Amino acid sequence: MGKWSLAAFCAAFFMGASHASLQAQEQSVHQERIEEVVVFGSLSRYSALKSDIPILETARSVSIETQQQILDKGALRLDETYTYSAGVTGETFGFATRGDWVRVRGLDVPQFQDSLQSLFGNYNNVRPDIYTLEQVEILKGPASVLFGKGSPGGLVNVVSKRPREESRHELVLEIGNFERTQLALDSTGALNSDGSLLYRMVALYRDAETQVDNVDDESLVIAPSITWRPSIDTNVTVLVNYTDTESDTAAQFLPVVGTLEPAQNGRSINPDAFLGEPSFNRYDAETLSVTLLADHQFNEVFGGELTARYTDGEADYQQAWPSFGTSEDRYIRNADGSLYLDGTVPRSFFKSDATSEQAAIDARLRVHFRTGPFEHRVLTGVQYQDIETDDDGYYAYAVGYAFQPGEPTTPFGDTYWINLFDPEFGNVPPAEWLNAQYTDNPSASTEDIGIYINDEISVANWRLTLGVRYDETETDAGSGAQEDDEVSFATGLLYQFDNGLAPYASFAESFEPVIGDNGNGQPLDPQRGEQWEVGVKYQPAGWPGIVTLAYFDIEQTNLPDPLALPGAFEQQRGEATVKGIELEAQLAWREFTLEVNASQLDTENADGFDIASVPDTQASAWLGYTPVGALDGFRSGIGARYVGSSYGGLDQLKTPSYTLYDLMLGYNRGPWDLALNVRNLTDKEYLATCLARGDCFVGKERTVVARLRYLF
Repeated sequence: MGKWSLAAFCAAFFMGASHASLQAQEQSVHQERIEEVVVFGSLSRYSALKSDIPILETARSVSIETQQQILDKGALRLDETYTYSAGVTGETFGFATRGDWVRVRGLDVPQFQDSLQSLFGNYNNVRPDIYTLEQVEILKGPASVLFGKGSPGGLVNVVSKRPREESRHELVLEIGNFERTQLALDSTGALNSDGSLLYRMVALYRDAETQVDNVDDESLVIAPSITWRPSIDTNVTVLVNYTDTESDTAAQFLPVVGTLEPAQNGRSINPDAFLGEPSFNRYDAETLSVTLLADHQFNEVFGGELTARYTDGEADYQQAWPSFGTSEDRYIRNADGSLYLDGTVPRSFFKSDATSEQAAIDARLRVHFRTGPFEHRVLTGVQYQDIETDDDGYYAYAVGYAFQPGEPTTPFGDTYWINLFDPEFGNVPPAEWLNAQYTDNPSASTEDIGIYINDEISVANWRLTLGVRYDETETDAGSGAQEDDEVSFATGLLYQFDNGLAPYASFAESFEPVIGDNGNGQPLDPQRGEQWEVGVKYQPAGWPGIVTLAYFDIEQTNLPDPLALPGAFEQQRGEATVKGIELEAQLAWREFTLEVNASQLDTENADGFDIASVPDTQASAWLGYTPVGALDGFRSGIGARYVGSSYGGLDQLKTPSYTLYDLMLGYNRGPWDLALNVRNLTDKEYLATCLARGDCFVGKERTVVARLRYLF
């Protein structure tokens, strides 16, 4: 299906679904709907742009999912909030419990919270719970000018709930399939009569099973916060978040044979199959973070903010999984490609005791002034962070398998092997044998410091942005320290026509240190990214909505050389490119809201293949209906998500496209609000991605959740 015919199809489908005549509304009601333009997203000074400039005046692509949009679309975890954004792969590896895998414009991107990076590496921290968030932001394209090292794809920034002056309290009960039960509390208001002290308490407890047998999801979140406002010019907020999760790994690393391709015996592996060991497997994570958000306006010209965070996270991760491979051929199989021993294969046993500790601060000074006809909003900042991660454990690979004839193996034979089609449990290697392979690895530390300046210049209808940043990074991976420094640049130009059109063009850079040397004792250069973007934004006059059409071209350099000789020192001649077109539209008309997203990507990795697990075409649409009059209190929404086919990294293994549907029905009366959300309405079975190394990841099954909220 063509890149724009798909978007047109989605729009036509949903507009056709709304063929019923629209009743006229009084002007006061229409004005009230105009005030709801916030649904289309607004930025704060703790946002992905560190600026509250309106999106329509920004020469960059930014996607926002507000709290209400997240609720309406029935997202249960953070990765589901990304599924209605153009150029974004929100559930890259399907149903996941260890992390929120997202790719923006075909590339992995870092995760931030309240404009500070919040995740370093994998499996050493908890996932943010969406109930604690106000909105989710996706900045597309390089962002090193504002944030330092990072991905040319961009970044995601989640915004925490903060205290409000208006008293508001809610209790929420959720009940759903997979035995899901969740109880949550959100309470905020003033602590004193003059409103100088505000509080908020967010808490929840969840007990649920999942679509994978023997994998549960139990979480406790406690997130208190307090704001001190000694004057109208000063705000100081402290946010605390404690999250404790007890779960297991959803990904079972199912082989291509038996999932994407038929097995030799005509059987298929059950997508719900659990192939670990109930007595051995676990993924338990715990994190405590304390965040400071402070701002002060000195006068009409000068103002400033301070963002700081301390985070201490840990994860206890153990998993047994089918090990289908050897060092030469990752997956153990017969010569004809069929599953080894008709589906009975050895397993690997893995343990990781991982920790992460972060101390970070970002101090910013804002200067607002004029020079003749030019209005300047200058942002200068100093950012510092100190990160330490540690990962100890063992990896007992393919226990009992002799990799070569006559090669020594463990004394266990096939005792701990598993049948993929009919798994039986209860066999784990002796703890003494596993613990003997435990390795206490050295911790890794990184110190980053960056100085930046960014000027937003306005003159008549023109908006010009200029930014530059200098970074120094020191990384010690345990075998020695490496220092890198880099200068990053970004600029953008936008013109606002009186009719609501705003064409723009922008350029931005990124960098990411690469640890190692070039064989001559010199450290490897950082990976670098550049993006050119041109587009147009449109806000209809007198009609709530915004439409963005963008074309971008990303080049990533200093990647490993695909032509380097085996065993040679790594060279950095590899390049990757991503080109694409994105359309995002959010419109409101009377009782209806319509959101349409579509993207077409052309990717190429350093080896000349499509970037793994990145669909070439995506499209989504969401139609919301909130009537007034006789049906006042009722609301509904229906959505569709199309994800095109993708390759596993060598352009030989193709994961088919799929289309999913979502539904929401709700009703509120007085203090009570009831909603029913269904994601993957038809319970379609699909694979999110299959990798060239030989494993596949199962997509998310249908979820049905009823949500009862009481406001008091």
